[in-house]
Parts: sequence; structure tokens; C-alpha cells
Amino acid sequence: MSRLWNRRVAALEPYVPGEQPTARDLLKLNTNELPYGPSPRALAALRESCTDTLRLYPDPTSLALRETIGHAYDVTPDRVFVGNGSDEVLAHAFRGLFRDDAPALFADVTYGFYPVYCGLFDQPFETVPLGEDFRIDVRAYDRPCGGIAIANPNANTGIALPVAELAWLARARPDSTLIVDEAYVDFGADSAIRLTRDHDNVLVVQTLSKSRALAGLRVGYAIGHPDLIEGLTRVKDSFNSYPLDRLAQIGAAAAIADSAWLAETTGRVIATREALVRALAQRGFQVLPSCANFILMRHATHSAASLQLRLRERDIIVRRLGMPRIADWLRLTIGTDRDSDRLLAALDDIRVN
Repeated sequence: MSRLWNRRVAALEPYVPGEQPTARDLLKLNTNELPYGPSPRALAALRESCTDTLRLYPDPTSLALRETIGHAYDVTPDRVFVGNGSDEVLAHAFRGLFRDDAPALFADVTYGFYPVYCGLFDQPFETVPLGEDFRIDVRAYDRPCGGIAIANPNANTGIALPVAELAWLARARPDSTLIVDEAYVDFGADSAIRLTRDHDNVLVVQTLSKSRALAGLRVGYAIGHPDLIEGLTRVKDSFNSYPLDRLAQIGAAAAIADSAWLAETTGRVIATREALVRALAQRGFQVLPSCANFILMRHATHSAASLQLRLRERDIIVRRLGMPRIADWLRLTIGTDRDSDRLLAALDDIRVN
């Protein structure tokens, strides 16, 4: 701790990202990246854009990208905001669209960045416990608050809510911003984007880091009422007017436009996930029902810490999160079928049956 830190920095507990190892022989199942490469159209667009125009600043409004996103979801560009990964979009939303005279609400088991944003921005918050089945009960959020953030599917559990329940909550709390964080929506859940047409308090946030395999490009976006988008833009332009570089804007637009590639690769992930869940159940694992590209699992006779260590000894990295309610659960990214075979062989070697 430095004497030069202000009180916010001194009190922060920063988000800890998943390990990014450099060894090439490790099976990396800890950060929910797609096992398949990005859209070939995106890669071609990136190659073609590496020209001397990189000496120029990018479009601060990212208009071409916002138009592409708008076309994909049948919304006008003034309903689209883009940022440097969905993390930045979420941070701007917490900063600009939550009222700090009342606590923000989010689940006790969800994306770990939410309380970090609150600490950074002096935003009071309260966590809402998931049910015994790890599901979100939207009625528990129907109370005075500064805003609501719900990851759907929920981060770390993979469980998804029906959009009708989110619509009920948007109607119940019309004067509170409802952020629906859809980082994993393409792996089997329904998007709440259609709610943004009738509810001016709903902001849907998505990312290109998961289903579109562009985690290294850092592009996220939000869709909502123009008033919400204007608020996000005011925050952005008070922090960094150029969050997306030229390459990011061009590559992201090409990836968004390639809907056929998205359907093919997400379908492969879903098929691998369902087969892996069945195989793990045969080995005595409890696995939560997931609509994401990861699963949360535990074993009755093997602790999560022990399994994580023993898998690491076999060059397989999985993630154990620090939240108390899931401290004895492991989160596994869905890889290829071959990755699943390697994981299951390692578990058989550990003798989890």
C-alpha cells in the first residue's frame, strides 16, 4: 500500500482474471475461450486492414460497426454502444446508469467484476442470494435500488433465465436500469434484446470474446434505448474517446456479419457440452444445467482443490472460484471433443468413479 493511493484504490479488491499460461502443451479450460478460430471473414478483414491508415485515429463513434450490429439485431445505430470488451461497457453502465443514492443489486454468485465496479465508483450494492438450486429469482430484485445487473446465462453457474422473467422485472422496476449481461447467450439461451424495444430501462450487453472467438480483439457492445446509449457515450467521451482501434472495428464488424459461422461453431460447442455432461454424470459428478460454454461441477468424494491440483499435474487447467457458495465447485470451459476425451481420461486416471 502506498501513501499516495487515494481511499478508493486502497479499499479495492481487484478482479482476478483467469490464468493465461505460456506453455503450449497445457489444456486450457479456465477462461471460457472458444476452442475454434474466429470467423474466416473476420480474419480476412483484419489482414486487409493492416495498411498505412493505422497512422490515423479511428472513428470515435464506431459508426460502421454500430450499423452492422444494428442490422444484425434489427435496431437503429442510435440504440447501439460499443466499447473495449464488454468489461468496459459494463463499467461505463455501472458508472453512468446506476444511481448512487441506493444500492445496486446483483446475485451473490455471478460475474466477479460487478462488486469491483461498485468499489471503484463508490456505488453501494447488495448481493441477492441465488436459490438452493443456484437459480435467480427475479422477484427478490423487486425493491428500491440504484440499478440491477443480471448475467444471463449467469456467470459461473451457466444457468439461464427465461426472457419473460426479465420482462417482468423490467416492468416491476421501471425507474431502475436493468443490465442484462449476455456474454454467454449464444450457447443456448434466449436474448433479451427484444425487450429493449418496449422497455427504456433495459440495457443488453454482449461481447465478441466468447461465441465469436475474438477475446484478443477486445470488443463489446450494448443495445438499449437511445437515452441509455447517450448516457454511456457521455461517460466514454469523458474517459477515452477512442476505445476501439481501427482493426477492432473492422474485425468485429466482419465477425458480426458472419452469422453462419456463429451458428456452426456454437452448435459444435453445445453438442460437446451435452456429451461431456453425460460422461461426467457417469463418473459421479454433479453438473449444473448450463446454457454457456462452460460447466460448473463438483464431486461427492473429491474436493475441488484436490481435483484442480491433480488435473494441473496432468497439464489440464480448470478454474476454482473464490465465492464461498461455489468454493468446492470447478468451472470448466467447453473445448473440442478431443479436449473432452483428454479431460475424461485424466479423471479416470485420478479414479473419480
